[in-house]
Amino acid sequence: MMKKSYCLLLFFLVCIGWKGQSLAGNVPGLLSVSQASEWTLEEEKVGQVVFRSADTSLKLIPLNDGAVRVIRSKGIAHQVPELVYLQTEAPSYTLKKGKDTYLLSLKGLKVQVAVSDGRVSFLSADGKEILEEEGSRIQPSVVQGEKTYVSTQTFHSPSDEYLYGLGQFQDGYLNVRGLTRRLTQVNTQIAIPFVMSNRGYGLLWNNYGLTDFNPASSVVALQKTGVLGDKVTVNVTSTEGGKEEVRESNVFIGSLKVESDGQYALMLDVGSTMARKHNLVIDGRTVIDQNNLWLPPTASVLVDLKAGEHSLRTELTKENTPKLFFRKVDATTTFRSPVSNGIDYTFFAGTADEVIASYREVTGEVPMLPVWALGYIHCRERFHSQKELLETASRFRKEKFPVDLMVQDWQYWGKYGWNAMRFDEADYPSPREMVDSLHRMDMKLMLSVWSKVDQNSVLGKRMAEKDYYIPGTPWIDFFNPEAASFYWQNFRDSLVLPIGIDAWWLDATEPENDDLVGRRVNHSSFPGEVFRNVYPLVVNKTVYEGLRNLSANGGKQGFFSSRTVLLTRSGFPGIQRYGVATWSGDVGNDWDTFRRQIVAGLGISVCGLPWWTYDAGGFFRPGEVQYTDVHFHERFARWLQTSVFLPLMRVHGYMTNTEFWNYGEKVTEMARKSLALRYRLLPYIYSESAWVSRENGTMLRPLVMDFPKDTQALSLKYQYMFGRSLLVSPIVEEGPDTWKTYLPAVQGGWYDFYDNQHLSSGWVQTQVSPDYIPVFVKAGTILPLASGCADDAKTALKSELEIRVYAGKDGMYQLYEDEGTNYAYEKGEYSCIRLDWDESRSTLVIGKRTGKYVGMDTTRKMKIVKVTPSANGKVEVAEKSVIYKGQELKVVF
Repeated sequence: MMKKSYCLLLFFLVCIGWKGQSLAGNVPGLLSVSQASEWTLEEEKVGQVVFRSADTSLKLIPLNDGAVRVIRSKGIAHQVPELVYLQTEAPSYTLKKGKDTYLLSLKGLKVQVAVSDGRVSFLSADGKEILEEEGSRIQPSVVQGEKTYVSTQTFHSPSDEYLYGLGQFQDGYLNVRGLTRRLTQVNTQIAIPFVMSNRGYGLLWNNYGLTDFNPASSVVALQKTGVLGDKVTVNVTSTEGGKEEVRESNVFIGSLKVESDGQYALMLDVGSTMARKHNLVIDGRTVIDQNNLWLPPTASVLVDLKAGEHSLRTELTKENTPKLFFRKVDATTTFRSPVSNGIDYTFFAGTADEVIASYREVTGEVPMLPVWALGYIHCRERFHSQKELLETASRFRKEKFPVDLMVQDWQYWGKYGWNAMRFDEADYPSPREMVDSLHRMDMKLMLSVWSKVDQNSVLGKRMAEKDYYIPGTPWIDFFNPEAASFYWQNFRDSLVLPIGIDAWWLDATEPENDDLVGRRVNHSSFPGEVFRNVYPLVVNKTVYEGLRNLSANGGKQGFFSSRTVLLTRSGFPGIQRYGVATWSGDVGNDWDTFRRQIVAGLGISVCGLPWWTYDAGGFFRPGEVQYTDVHFHERFARWLQTSVFLPLMRVHGYMTNTEFWNYGEKVTEMARKSLALRYRLLPYIYSESAWVSRENGTMLRPLVMDFPKDTQALSLKYQYMFGRSLLVSPIVEEGPDTWKTYLPAVQGGWYDFYDNQHLSSGWVQTQVSPDYIPVFVKAGTILPLASGCADDAKTALKSELEIRVYAGKDGMYQLYEDEGTNYAYEKGEYSCIRLDWDESRSTLVIGKRTGKYVGMDTTRKMKIVKVTPSANGKVEVAEKSVIYKGQELKVVF
């Protein structure tokens, strides 16, 4: 009888586990991969160590001195290509067998495997535990009638841990510990299965399909009532273009019962591929409330609940079939993939910067963007003709607004059909002349190109004849190498070579509408669910490698060797190696949306994807009233002023003429000041971008990256570091007179970027200006700036340099310079000037220039500005001008 009860208990636990609840923290032994026998060493060879217990293998693959890949498997369901990891040389390591464990030791990390249950623990080089597994499960399952596995891995996560990452999400959470999220690719949401911990590690979950983070097994289906909500008509974007859509909402209700007091992770699933609104009220208290014309299908929240029953109410669109998933937050973190070959993850040890450097070493480093991509990018939905675009560009120059890149959004193809890779001559009579005209104005052109093609277009019919579509969709099957190659050939021959376009906007690379679900890919070889989240990676790979091949053979092809710029709406681990930037998609313009975009950008940046931006002012704007509405003007100002301190600065807007002069004199002057500041900062921004590419740095930095032990800093969602020296404190609400900012403890304190006021660490309050947002500079900073006015980025970088020294501690900075547009830097054609501030001697040493490049200015005028607090509490500013000719120069104050 006892044996029968034990079997029933096992059966019950497996059933619960199938729904995804993490029980590892409570009954870890029952959730081990195998209890049949001890884990034994099966094989050790160069680059990997394999253990086995019964039908399960455990493979440890050292990737570098601080990273190990862990693969648990019961067999291969689908032979998939390696898309994320690059081939790297195996580091040296040792393996020792103890009484109860095996210990694999690397230079910066130790990995311990328990003999009894195969659990893996990760320790620092000096033996301190960093992270340990709590339970693993690999269960057989089926996808489209084919064998697959549901793979679940749980780790211990203490209550004082902070976790960041998972990509770009709209729920407003920067610290994702305990949160339940479903990782899918949709408009405004980018799923990156990677987390960074303040405890000194990063974790990459390697699965191409859907992944559940902290999955919840308990679920409530909400019932539709007869209570109707709003009925509105809206103008929206869609895969067929702009359209008018009638949306009606309905009230849904239900009840939620929990057994004990505590914090609970809730995930609302609206039951559609895209949501129109997110709303959840518990016991009369609103816990989720988001409105946008497009939203992801799920929304997550953490709430405190008392034991007992709670009433649920949500107002959604009437077509929705909402469910609420919930789980009590415990001391675990879990990844689960319902379609997999088993458990596959990589552990990275070190500081935040070390983790990202290690991550990029094994998944791909970041090529440099051209300098013009770091200036102002102007976009609207949309320019309707060649004449309209060129007239707008001319006015930017006439009005003395600096700009580097003009963007042509969709539908330029006109009568030829969606993404037919042709301009309609009726509105764009000479695309080549359009590009040449922009080049004469020292501007570049970015063009929107999709991964879908109208099946009734000339190109679409050729695609269909060759069976190059994902069946039942208009999306090209980039998992099919022949389809990808054919797409690129047409891209190259129709747009790249004959027109000379400079940059590419790869829109809707999710693909939109989650269209891989239930489909087959690559000659029907695979269920689409196997590759559900990785489509953006293969699309961008196709275009990037095609463009790089042209650059490498520039002389033969007659094509300029310009650095590739790809703006893509979705991403995946490894995509950073293809020179991409992401943005936050079709978002609204209200204050709450603005706040959530800052959090979303920090969430994706900490995942190792450095180039990110948003549509400053929001994509969906308040119609014609936007041009006169002072409340929108204030919001727009804060969006734009914050974008000065993003990796890319860009304005966009649906059904909107986004040019600043359309909003009146106040907005025009505010924008002029914001753009002037962006271009003044370009020497710093460009040197930081070189740090991103040459040393695997990160420009958009959540505070965990610089202050991992400061719990106050770790709890802040909207402040961040822009590069290594500037702390940015965006104004994220309407009409404040003063603004509070938390300044973490640093030697020498901080300075106000605008008035040079010296400030101590802790909470500070500053006056609010309509023209800028609060920014602070660390003591010891050496900040290179451009002087004077510039129409474009190249001019800004060649202007006289202002080197600002913020005294209070020793400091060092490396000023990077190169030609700015080509790939010669990869061959060593660049220069570096090291700047050293000696606090005790009050001396700046401008080091001997190292390196050179074609077109280098051998002589540079520099104005050195020293900012220092004086004894009476005021700030002293001293200036000296020098001529730098490439040799060491000492400037003594």
